[in-house]
Amino acid sequence: MRQKRSYGRVLVVSTLVGCLEVVLTIVVVLLYVQTQPPPDEPPDWVTIGGSLVASMPLAGSIAFLLSLVFVVPAVALADLIVRGLGGRAAWWAAVASPPAVAALLAAPVLIYAAHNDTETGSTLVFWASATASLSLGALIALPRGEGLLRRVALWGAAAVAGTAVFGALGLAVGLLPAYEPPRIGPQTMTGTWIDQTRGTLVFTADGRVEASGVGVHRHGDRPGEPFRRCSGSGTWFYEPGHDVWSQRVRVEIPVCHWQAWHVDGTGQEPRISQEVGDPGSGLLYKLRKASDRTSRGT
Repeated sequence: MRQKRSYGRVLVVSTLVGCLEVVLTIVVVLLYVQTQPPPDEPPDWVTIGGSLVASMPLAGSIAFLLSLVFVVPAVALADLIVRGLGGRAAWWAAVASPPAVAALLAAPVLIYAAHNDTETGSTLVFWASATASLSLGALIALPRGEGLLRRVALWGAAAVAGTAVFGALGLAVGLLPAYEPPRIGPQTMTGTWIDQTRGTLVFTADGRVEASGVGVHRHGDRPGEPFRRCSGSGTWFYEPGHDVWSQRVRVEIPVCHWQAWHVDGTGQEPRISQEVGDPGSGLLYKLRKASDRTSRGT
C-alpha cells in the first residue's frame, strides 16, 4: 500500500531546498567575482559575511512562504492528477509539478509586471527562473520514503561544498578564467584617460602627456578626503613587464609626482590606477580610457 503523502514534510523539504539554493547562489557569485576586475575599494569580507549570516533567517522565512504558497499547492495538484489516473502513473506527479508551479506563479508575476511596466523579456526570464527554482523544491519533495529530509540536507550540503571546492580548484588551475589585467601597449595608451571627476591624462603617440586635474595621493590618504589635483605637461612611457601583472605606465611631469600606474580593467575598458593610502590598502584611484565621444565632451 502506498504511503500517504505528508504535505508538512513537503513544506519542510521545499524550504530546505530553497535555503540550499540561496547558499549555492552565494558560492557561485563569489566565484564569479574572482573573474572580474578589482573594485576601487576592497570589499569588507567580514562585514559581508556577517550580513549574509544575519540574513539567512530572512531567506529561510521567504523560502518557507514561497513553498507554502506555490510548492505545496503544486504538489497537491500533481497528486490530484495522479489520483484522477487511478494512481497507476505516479510519475505524472513529477511531470505535472513544474507546469502547476508555473500556473500558480503566473498571476502574481503578471500583476507585478503590469503594475511596474516591466519589459516582457525580463518578465518571462523572471517567471522561468522562479518556476525552475520552485519546481526543483517540488520535485525533490515528491518521494514518500523515510529519511528524505536527511538525504536532502546531506546531498545539498555536498553540492554546495563541491561547487566551492571545484570552483576554487578551477580558478587555481585555469579551468575558470580568473581575472587578469588586459595586455595593453603604447597604441592602447594613446588618447584620453579620465577619472570620475573629469580629471584627464592625454597621451600622444610621440611620448608626450598632458595632465588636467588628475589626483595625486599620498600615503595615509583615506577615501572621501580631499586630495591634491595636478595639471601640467611631460612625458610617458610604457613598461611591458614580464607578464600582464607587472606592466606599468610611467608618467613624468615635473609638478606632479606619481608612482608608476598599474593596469587593470578589461580589454574593452582598460584602466590605469594608483594605490591610495598605505601600501596594500587595496584602495584604488582609477582612470579609464575615454571613447571618442567622451573625449569630445570633456
